[in-house]
Amino acid sequence: MPIETRPLQPLQPLFAAEMTGIDATRPLTPADVAAIEAGMDKYAVLVLPGQDLTDEQQLEFTKNFGPLQVGANTAIPATDMRLHTAFADVSNLDKQNRKLERDDRRRMAALGNRLWHSDATFRIVPARYSLLSGRIVTRDGGNTEFADMRAAYDALDEATKAEIEDLVCEHSLIYSRGQLGFTNFTDEERHSMKPVLHRLVRTHPVTGRKSLLLSAHIGAIVGWPKPEAMAFIRDLMEHATQPQFVYVHRWTKNDFVIWDNRTTMHRVRRFDDLNIVRDMRRTTTMSEGPTVEGQQAA
Repeated sequence: MPIETRPLQPLQPLFAAEMTGIDATRPLTPADVAAIEAGMDKYAVLVLPGQDLTDEQQLEFTKNFGPLQVGANTAIPATDMRLHTAFADVSNLDKQNRKLERDDRRRMAALGNRLWHSDATFRIVPARYSLLSGRIVTRDGGNTEFADMRAAYDALDEATKAEIEDLVCEHSLIYSRGQLGFTNFTDEERHSMKPVLHRLVRTHPVTGRKSLLLSAHIGAIVGWPKPEAMAFIRDLMEHATQPQFVYVHRWTKNDFVIWDNRTTMHRVRRFDDLNIVRDMRRTTTMSEGPTVEGQQAA
């Protein structure tokens, strides 16, 4: 079956596409990998429908696109994880596959996924691709929204582009969770989650296009007073998530969605997670390196 790509949005033909002709349950050929990477460079989000994956198959598929990012659920102790540490478990289930209680600490931390963010910007080396498998999906709510940071950057006026070109921001899980009032971190967690630095504007290593590196994980701009910095970041977030820059993915069982964190933000929308199971499993690869050199991990 030939590989075919179909844009999902007629009014935004260069953002988000469906790709068919790839069987993610089988080993990929070099041509398959090249087609996926070319599609990602062009569309930033690819939807591969009908991929009934095991965890092992998802891991093997992911390894084609760079080193795995391990331990993605930083705020959750390994002893409480339901899945292998190479997975970010973005479900609402505990180790016994029971729905999390309303006041469960793991649920409180996971609510941060409802904020606009780019994966793993709280790490010195942020994410390249995220690959999310919809094992059990919801009919009502639970959509994933993606924002095109390339188009958002292009739409800025020239004065703003010049102002932000060399700005550096601090990122941490503490900042994003703190927006929701989740501040119950241990001293060990606070140490492991100390802020890291990322440029506000990044350049894609293949296409050369510039994009905004925005995320709920941002808590400061280096050299700026914090209130001014956060007001400016809020303005940029509002700009970047206007409808003309956003693709809304409504999940079907066994959808396998891949996005490039270097050029997108995303968020999940609210659903009745206290009563309805949503089992979503994400693997993530690391990007080329830090956006700001000279940092040391906690």
